[in-house]
Amino acid sequence: MPICRYDGHSHAEPTGYDQLTFQAEVKEEIANDEVRASLYKKAQAADAKSLATTLNTSINKALAIAKRYPTVTVSTGQQSTYPRYDKNDKIIGWTGQANIDIKSTDFAATSQLIADLQQTLVMNNLNFGVSDVKKDALDQKLMAEASRAFQQQAKNLTRAWDARGYRVVTVNLSSGNNYPRPMYASMNMRSESADASVPSQNFESGNSTISVTANGTIELTK
Repeated sequence: MPICRYDGHSHAEPTGYDQLTFQAEVKEEIANDEVRASLYKKAQAADAKSLATTLNTSINKALAIAKRYPTVTVSTGQQSTYPRYDKNDKIIGWTGQANIDIKSTDFAATSQLIADLQQTLVMNNLNFGVSDVKKDALDQKLMAEASRAFQQQAKNLTRAWDARGYRVVTVNLSSGNNYPRPMYASMNMRSESADASVPSQNFESGNSTISVTANGTIELTK
């Protein structure tokens, strides 16, 4: 969450009297343009080495498949291994799980990649949000709007308190977002390729609300 701070001390030392603290918020709803997903392979084996071999082979195969989709960013995720015990607390085997994470603004490619990976991996979650590039651009726009809204509110308060003017003591600009809860895409299935074992999904990405708040203190001049 980017935060900008303006300190008015360089212009005039505040006296501590006739100060008002308030905030102005601006927000805008924007279409989600990025999809994120996590898939995993879970396996069991009699020994840790065999388990690691199974997990590594599955993840390496998944990464090789993902290379067919250059517009999708793929990274290895969390991996865990733990022993299984019998009633006498003796180790009788091992269980492990390995994850891969994907993200992209190319919904069609991501949908097909997920379908390809689901032939051997299990979907853990799928959600949508605003990409950093798109959010940063909107943040800059909303910060300017929030600054103007703060100044207008300061002028309104100055008149309401019968003051001659005001000077800024401090102003903080903070950006936030309200993403929709993680959701699966529309369940209307369609096959992108005739030989795909798992059909890809049509994505319904929804919207997010991006907001910027200007919170600060002014000192009235009589």
